[in-house]
Amino acid sequence: MKPQDIIAGKTSLWIFGYGSLVWKPDFKYKRSKVGYIQGYKRRFWHGDNFHRGNDELPGRVVTLIEDDDETTWGVAFEVAGSQLEESLKYLNVRETVCGGYMTKMVDFFPEGEEQPSVQALVYIATSDNPLYLGPATSEEIGAQIAMSRGKTGHNLEYLFRLAEFMRRSCPHVEDHHLFSIEAAALTMVSYLLAAQ
Repeated sequence: MKPQDIIAGKTSLWIFGYGSLVWKPDFKYKRSKVGYIQGYKRRFWHGDNFHRGNDELPGRVVTLIEDDDETTWGVAFEVAGSQLEESLKYLNVRETVCGGYMTKMVDFFPEGEEQPSVQALVYIATSDNPLYLGPATSEEIGAQIAMSRGKTGHNLEYLFRLAEFMRRSCPHVEDHHLFSIEAAALTMVSYLLAAQ
């Protein structure tokens, strides 16, 4: 799905973020809401050789994997008017060009609201992408994150900010994958510091 097809005839659009967008959207928006989408799980299965890693040591960032029994929590941003085209142009570079993501429309459910879900645009890294790393143990992923740095910053910052968002904004949600990788990364950092 191309951005021009997404915005055709629309005056506003919701964009769902589940990774760095939850703390660093970097585009103008009308309002934002914490909530979730169904049928997907968030996994650190995508490589990043630009923002959070490099060609020699790619970082790990999250993508979505289809799973009927899972939900993924994040933030949806409503963009309207001129924000619509500007945000998609920006995200196309940030996500699609550098990261190899595809776009999809999903149902977003705002937290604690009785109103029905809204359609939201989401960026998903695909397994046929050259940067796609796939599954690994929490220890392996945590170690890789602890060692990786890119143009935007250290891979640890990405991990810790995402974990912080979940604890602060979704304290009732147990994200085992995320928190087990955070624990493994902290263990690796302690090991590296002790070895110095």
